Order: sequence, then structure tokens, then C-alpha cells
Amino acid sequence: MAESTRWTRIVAAGVITGLVLFAFRPGEKDEETAEPERSSVVPRSLDIPALDLDAPLMKLGMTDDGEVELPPYDKPSTAGWFEHSAVPGDGGASVIIGHVDTKTAPAVFYKLRQLRKGQKILVERSDGKVAEYQVDAVEQVHKDSFPARRVYVEDGLKLVTCGGAFDWKEHEYRDNVIVYASLVAPTRHA
Repeated sequence: MAESTRWTRIVAAGVITGLVLFAFRPGEKDEETAEPERSSVVPRSLDIPALDLDAPLMKLGMTDDGEVELPPYDKPSTAGWFEHSAVPGDGGASVIIGHVDTKTAPAVFYKLRQLRKGQKILVERSDGKVAEYQVDAVEQVHKDSFPARRVYVEDGLKLVTCGGAFDWKEHEYRDNVIVYASLVAPTRHA
């Protein structure tokens, strides 16, 4: 049974990677479908007043084995913006990932599951603008049922962390907690 679960996760990881790569279409494009070059604007910090959370953001890419990178465990108060997603405040799917805890203490997204519909999320960008979002929903899903298309393709900001019961045998949480939020105002200067 454990071997079956392991292979299910490997297949799920492959599906997620495929969706991410499809959504962001790396590689060659013809002139008619070419997208403009990505701007140098990046998100710098995340502010969630209801959780008293103010955290720096770092860039996250993809690992050599096709997984989305996670922030390093030695920076538990830092969240990461998936650099192949949209810059918060721009159109498209924006994804920010953070740890729920470390071996010894809570981490940046420890209280994430406490967010409620209508609460505010602010993302400060390197161009001095702030993107304001409003929480639409918070869900907890089993990692084998991760809604990759909804997270990595559909418009809006998604905050992702681990949650649910901890699987001591696998040394990981069984679920993910995902916050979905919509842009409520055009980006404004800080």
C-alpha cells in the first residue's frame, strides 16, 4: 500500500509539472503568439493584517526533477513567489508558497488556515506598487488531490502551505492548505 501511495505522488507530481509547463509555455514561440518579455518587477513582501503577518518574499523556480521549489527551511519567516507565475497585481495566476512550521517552531504560514473570506492580502512589488487582494476561499486538500490547474492556471493569488495530519512515516503533512484571493483594486503606490 505504501508503494502504491508513493507512485501516486510521483504521477501527481508529473501531472502538476506538466500543467505548470503548459500554463507558462516555456520554449519557442512564433511571432504571432510570442508574449512580451517578463518585466523585471517582482513581489517583495507579503502583508496579511488579519494574521499580523509581514514577510519578505524570495523567488522560487523549479527543481532539477521538475518540482516547484520550496523556500529553504533555514528561512522559516520567508515565503516564496513562484517566478513562473504572474507578478501579483498583473493578470493571471500568482502563486506564493510558504512553510507551516519547521522541526522546532512555527513558520511564516503557520496561521494561514485561519484566514476568512473577505480578509485583505497585500503584496508589495519592486516597482513600489502594492497589489491588494481579498480572500475568496480557504481549502484543505489531500496532496494526492492537489488542484494544480486551479492553483497554477486560473487567475488570482494563491497562497499554499502544508496542513492536516503529519505522516511520521513519510515525514510530511498529508494535506495542503490553499488560500484563493482576487485582486480588488488596481495596484497602487505604497
